[in-house]
Amino acid sequence: MGSLMDLVAGEERQILLAIAVEDWAGFDDRSRFDAHINLGGGLDPTWLDLFSEAIRSVTGGDGPADFIDARRELGTPDEIIDRVIERVDPAWIGAVAGLPDHDLDAVAGRWVDLIEEELGFLPREEKPWIRQLTGDIVAFARAADRSSDVLFAWSL
Repeated sequence: MGSLMDLVAGEERQILLAIAVEDWAGFDDRSRFDAHINLGGGLDPTWLDLFSEAIRSVTGGDGPADFIDARRELGTPDEIIDRVIERVDPAWIGAVAGLPDHDLDAVAGRWVDLIEEELGFLPREEKPWIRQLTGDIVAFARAADRSSDVLFAWSL
C-alpha cells in the first residue's frame, strides 16, 4: 500500500475523532469541517516541500516555508490512531492561500520541473494530475485560511 495523506481544516478535536473512527467521508461535510483534501497514495510527502519551493520560485517571495518545516507532530496514541498527525503552521496555509490565480499555471509548471529534477522524468500523463493538484491545494488553503486548526494525517 502506498502512502495515505489528508489535509483537514476545522476543530482539532473533531478532526481527531473522525480519524479515530475512520470517518473519511465525514471530512467532506462542510458543516463539520472547513476544508479537506485527500492527497491519496500517489504523492510522496516530500513533494509538498517541492510545491512550496515552486511557489517561492515563481513569486520571488519567502513563503511558504518547506512543508516539512511547517508542521509539528501531535502526540496521538498509536492504539487509537494509526496515522501520524501533524499540525500545519497557519503561516504555510496563509502563504499558499495568498497565491494569485494568475500564478497557478507557473507554479504547477515549476513544481513539475522540481519533481523531475528530484526523481527523474515524469510520464506525460502525470503532469495534468499535478497541475490539477496545484489548484486543489490552493483551494484547500483558501478554505482553511481562517480555520482554528489544520491537521496533516499521513501514513506510509
